[in-house]
Amino acid sequence: MATPSRWASFHPGVCGHEAESRLYCPYSRVKFTAVFLSLQSDYHFEYTQCDVLGSRWRVAIPNKVETCSGLPDPVKGTQCTFTCKEGEYLDMQSQQCQKCAAGTYSLGTGVAFDEWDSLPSGFVSHGVTTNEDSANTNCSNSTWTPQGEYIASNTDECTAALSYAVNLKQPGSLTFEYLYPDSNIYFEFFVQSEQCQSRENGVQWMTVSEKNWNTYRVSMGTMSLVCPPALWVAYTSECFHCKPGTHSAQPGSAHCDPCPPNSYSNKGATVCHECENDQYALAGSGSCKPRPACKNSDYFYTHTPCDAEGKTQLMYKWIAPKICNETADGAVTLPASGNKQSCPPCNPGFFMSNSTCQACPEGHYSNGTDCSECPVGTEPVTEFEYKWWNTMPANMKSSVFRQGYTWEVAGDYIYTTPAEQDTDYMTLMLNVPGYRQPHAAAMDTQTEFSRISFVFETVCAADCKLYFLAGSSRWYNDEMEHWTGSAEKQSYSYVILSNRTLSFTWLFQRTEQFNERKYSADIAKIYSIHITNVMGGVASRCRRCALPSGVETSACVPCPQGHYMVNGTGECRRCPPNTFIRSSYSVGPEACIQCGPNLKPNKAHTACLSDCELDLRAGGGAPPLHYDFSPLSNVTGSHGGPRFTNRGVRYFTHFNVALCGAEVSDGREVKGYICQSTMVPSGIRSQSLVSSLPFLIGDSLIGVTTETTLDGISSPDRLFPSAPGRPDIIFYYKSSDVTQACKQGRAAAVRLRCNPAVTATDHITLPSTNCSEGTCDGCTFHFLWESQHACPLCTRDHYKPIVSECAQGIQRTTYVWKEHVQCYGGESLPAQTVNACVNLDFWLKFGVLTGAIAALLLILISCYFWKKTRRLEYKYSKLMMSSGDTECKLPAADSCAIMEGEDAEDELMDLTRKSFFTKMKAFSREVTDLLHQCLPLSRSDDGADATAES
Repeated sequence: MATPSRWASFHPGVCGHEAESRLYCPYSRVKFTAVFLSLQSDYHFEYTQCDVLGSRWRVAIPNKVETCSGLPDPVKGTQCTFTCKEGEYLDMQSQQCQKCAAGTYSLGTGVAFDEWDSLPSGFVSHGVTTNEDSANTNCSNSTWTPQGEYIASNTDECTAALSYAVNLKQPGSLTFEYLYPDSNIYFEFFVQSEQCQSRENGVQWMTVSEKNWNTYRVSMGTMSLVCPPALWVAYTSECFHCKPGTHSAQPGSAHCDPCPPNSYSNKGATVCHECENDQYALAGSGSCKPRPACKNSDYFYTHTPCDAEGKTQLMYKWIAPKICNETADGAVTLPASGNKQSCPPCNPGFFMSNSTCQACPEGHYSNGTDCSECPVGTEPVTEFEYKWWNTMPANMKSSVFRQGYTWEVAGDYIYTTPAEQDTDYMTLMLNVPGYRQPHAAAMDTQTEFSRISFVFETVCAADCKLYFLAGSSRWYNDEMEHWTGSAEKQSYSYVILSNRTLSFTWLFQRTEQFNERKYSADIAKIYSIHITNVMGGVASRCRRCALPSGVETSACVPCPQGHYMVNGTGECRRCPPNTFIRSSYSVGPEACIQCGPNLKPNKAHTACLSDCELDLRAGGGAPPLHYDFSPLSNVTGSHGGPRFTNRGVRYFTHFNVALCGAEVSDGREVKGYICQSTMVPSGIRSQSLVSSLPFLIGDSLIGVTTETTLDGISSPDRLFPSAPGRPDIIFYYKSSDVTQACKQGRAAAVRLRCNPAVTATDHITLPSTNCSEGTCDGCTFHFLWESQHACPLCTRDHYKPIVSECAQGIQRTTYVWKEHVQCYGGESLPAQTVNACVNLDFWLKFGVLTGAIAALLLILISCYFWKKTRRLEYKYSKLMMSSGDTECKLPAADSCAIMEGEDAEDELMDLTRKSFFTKMKAFSREVTDLLHQCLPLSRSDDGADATAES
């Protein structure tokens, strides 16, 4: 396959020896800076070699050898450092720089080669073989061939070399355009000196063209040191005519501008001429061509993005630039655009949002409609499956080596649109970030990381080709398969065995024969692309997790906080109370770890922490003791006394203690820890101490208890003797860092001892025994922390009331602490209370007065009833006396019984409910009434009535 390179520019260097530019590239159109001194006359002028003063002479050189007379005399020339600007040339007659005329151009100190009807003078092309197995292969005809607008390399197995030799005049550059679409072709550019020594950093592997023509520029400022210095002129003595299809309207042009589309120009043109209405011309054309009648292959169709109604419009467009004629006989017209159609559904793993397809969030799946969350214990099967084409996917890109349309979406498929030329490569690229770890053995080199499958079809009238390439990037791809000519709808799969295969490319070329649009109707269609196990992909389904214990890098949906996964089923179960689990991916009930004594799991159940509060039950039925170590929770530093090394250097051992740790509001936890560092006094005045790299003694709090042993860590009482009383509270820490001396890791025990007299919060001491620097074995460290904040909080049970005697009607209650009480904070002693009271003298006087009043009342009542009784007796006796005279001739009485309307029971009931005095008074009244009823009144002789008074 031939790949193109069109032009280059070469600017002079500081050395006077030849430098050779070898271009192993296909088609090339090159600009090189050199000096060609030739005039169309009997003689021409040249400059002599520069002398040591930088001077030179202008001499006339005959064009014919036999012409030796009539030549102008030599004159002093310009200085060797003289140059002309771009758009100028040196007039040797006047030795002045003149502007180039309109229709011409000049590079000043360079020369351009952009017409390749024949191999320009100075270029050499030859073929060589680089394969030892093909030593007998004849490569003499494998050369670069001029193709008008470019120069093309060979198409066989030989290596074609293109070289150009030039004398460098001053530092400059070389620039050329090339087309190199196939990395399988060997393409190298390098610069050599006259001694065939490569210039430093002069060898360059050319990069593959992405689209259109690439431009390469190399500086030619320095050469090999073996090149002796020399000074040469740097100018051009003539201007170059603009080639057909270009023009320069102004004098002094450094380049010629290409003609716009539908216009043309001849060689040396100053303006471009418009083509006739029935003719056309591409940009940079030297002539116009008749417009052919428009055919169906001159337009293509595409779809607009979906609107709010879920509709897409079918749009028809002419291939740009448009070269056909709609009014010619037999021409077709552009179909009407705007026909609305229903949008195709979203691809699997996507959902519709605001008329566009969006990828489902991580951990979700969909069939192209709504996203659903994968169940717990499952993982999404991430992949890319494109089978609906309304818009180009974000990770896909299409391009062409010329301007124009490439691959277009068409709902059910994606297809190639007509290009500007039939030889153009229509490129479609798919890039992925990587692949997930396969379920099979990861270290097996034959493990299938992924698989890409696609369904395609080609419809061609010529020898079209569809290439499928795969590689590590879009620049480095290898051909995996290709298809020539028409191919029926079929599927192709490629197994990916390396995690470095990240780029996939489809190339479609209609023909290798140079044509403009003869085979525009040849197309390639891709109906679907499916690539599996992709990182950052989307999911259309979920599957049961197949995980080893503790794998957190998987996409498996983790169990809820505080749950573990049942091995083999993906089911999640809750851990027992007061346990934590290191990972939501942990498998089996053994993943649940019991918290240490007096520790609680955090909200996420990922660690056990202490909130710096402790409830300790006392013996003998006493109420529990509550501790609050919050005032000691800040990081506290402490160091022992000075020590000395064998060389007499003094140092201190410094410890930092974070007692409890806590859970921050955002769910993160700060664990308690203990670390050690060595402090050495500094010899610098402004710096008092120099600290060594600290190391952790314990980075995990494993329990808080009064026991002297926990989880293999011992804190003997003999290290910190104390008087009998309340036990010490011991915080146990452990570190996972294993050293050669500490096979089980380091550990620490911090004893908190209640001492109400210690108000400081950093009173930490080390053992006073032979355990130096706080440790006896180098692995377990011991600390004693005395503080009033290590005492239990005071409660009502720690004080008692004392009540004073009643004095002058006032009684005082005072509260005092009980004996041998050690507490701090919590409940404070209540203030003294004062209450009103009465003494014994008052009650004695009150009793005597009350008794006297009661006695007086009894006497008065007795007198009253006595008098009452006497009156009744008098009346009774008087009645008896009156009745005795008449011999008991009393009037007939009806009855002494209860009269009508009277109720004896009610009166008796009333007597039982009334007080004693009331009962006596009522009784007297009843007796009087009875006497009135039972004893008839007698009349005296003198006629007076006898009445009984009550």
